[in-house]
Amino acid sequence: MATKIKVMSVDDSALIRQLLTKIVSSDPSLEMVGTAANPILAESKIKTLKPDILTLDIEMPEMDGITYLKKLMLNNPIPVIMFSSLLEKHRELALDALNIGAFDYVIKPSANVRDGVEELATDLVEKIKNAYANRGKFYKKHGISMPGDIKESVIHTTSINLEAPQTSGFKVYQKNTADIILPLTPSREVPLDKIILIGSSTGGTEALVECLKDVTPSAPPIVITQHMPEHFTTSFAKRLNNVLKIEVFESEDGMSVGRGQAILSRGAKHTMIKVRNGKYYVEVRDGDPVTRHRPSVDVLFRSGAVYAKHKAIGIILTGMGDDGANGMKEMHDAGAYNIAQNEETCTVFGMPREAIARGGVDEILPLDKILAAALKKA
Repeated sequence: MATKIKVMSVDDSALIRQLLTKIVSSDPSLEMVGTAANPILAESKIKTLKPDILTLDIEMPEMDGITYLKKLMLNNPIPVIMFSSLLEKHRELALDALNIGAFDYVIKPSANVRDGVEELATDLVEKIKNAYANRGKFYKKHGISMPGDIKESVIHTTSINLEAPQTSGFKVYQKNTADIILPLTPSREVPLDKIILIGSSTGGTEALVECLKDVTPSAPPIVITQHMPEHFTTSFAKRLNNVLKIEVFESEDGMSVGRGQAILSRGAKHTMIKVRNGKYYVEVRDGDPVTRHRPSVDVLFRSGAVYAKHKAIGIILTGMGDDGANGMKEMHDAGAYNIAQNEETCTVFGMPREAIARGGVDEILPLDKILAAALKKA
């Protein structure tokens, strides 16, 4: 019998525990080995069941999820995916959880638990598999001695299907291309300045701070697409603005972007750059997800190929999946210079790996070397 990824859920809602069990059990590579209604009950079960991945609610009796996450990271580190409706109301908690050590987060349906369950199933299963595939990096990153069975990243395990979700009974959402938002037709507008376009996903909230910490107000304009839900980007833009030396804004339709400024793509909408009278501005648009994401890195990079052309400098950071890979190749073909984060410093190497494989990357660098290389081309 093939080995399965062992998942455990900690959530005070019996309905949610049932839903998670159904979602996890829908993929043949996953197994829900146990559930607990609160962290106190979870303690003994974790020791007995030894799950590979933990899903963790925030608002629970006895002990809240953030407090328990801190305890886990200190005493019994396990890759954790936060799963809570509370995150939607208190977005800062999602950022706090990622800073503490959570691998990723998924928003629990709050008003009606069955609303959005199809999309949720695909998202959750994909993140569970990626968290498992990157356990080795997780332990190394946090300076923890790895368990004996994890000598290298378990992405090489052949008995477990780590490909895209195979959620039997749940619809897997189609991966639209950027064509549904913006055609690949070069603009006649000529930009006067260079521009840096950045795409990131899982692990990106920390990677972006590290990558941009030394950017000064003399730097070219920067536009970032980080995979985040609606409203989360408001909190993250404020956090970036507080820790970086440049001004950071959440994207608004028609907003100009100049030197010493960075714009973060608004959650749940697509952001792209355009050029008017030689200067850059952003367009924020509704639309279907592209490569299952909204905002999509492919949309931002496609706009770089169309409007910035050889004036664009593309950067693709840590993230799962392949969003941004096609757009980076399009930028490359239009004359842009592109940089990918190397595997060793990525939380998840998926997005950079795909961009490299498709021929859109000019240079592969560790995270702390990317900015300097980009500015040399500016």
